[in-house]
Amino acid sequence: MSARLPDGAQTLLDTAHWISVAAPYVSVIIAVGFITAIGISWRRALQVRDALSGRVRVEAVPTTTFDPSEGEVRRWAQHLGRVTYSAGGVPGRGAAARLRYSADGGRMHCYLEGPARSAAVLTMPGFAEVEIRAGGARTDIRPVRFPLPAPREGRS
Repeated sequence: MSARLPDGAQTLLDTAHWISVAAPYVSVIIAVGFITAIGISWRRALQVRDALSGRVRVEAVPTTTFDPSEGEVRRWAQHLGRVTYSAGGVPGRGAAARLRYSADGGRMHCYLEGPARSAAVLTMPGFAEVEIRAGGARTDIRPVRFPLPAPREGRS
């Protein structure tokens, strides 16, 4: 005479059997995923370190009559947004544009700092009455190429 299991017990035993058979394969998949995640985070950390170590700094020197309008300030904000975009595949921490102010001998200096890949965008003037002084030679600056947007379907 064979004993009959309750309705859910056979399903539980089948699930336990499937788990015991699949456990080695699942553990290999989890280990590969973990190693891949470590590799990706390591690569991103190296990219950020390289981007932060090779930053470009330009000085913004305004004229004595510098008084920007609201439109010029908006245009300058868009200009700063292009710095991050032109950095390409650099992670956000390394692609950020920074404004640094310092006082030296009673004169205030405004520096714009960003990744080396964005040097062409950093040296573009943002305001009409502000001169941008690059620290290095301008021949070292390579132009930035923005990708064309994908064409929209249904429009000609």
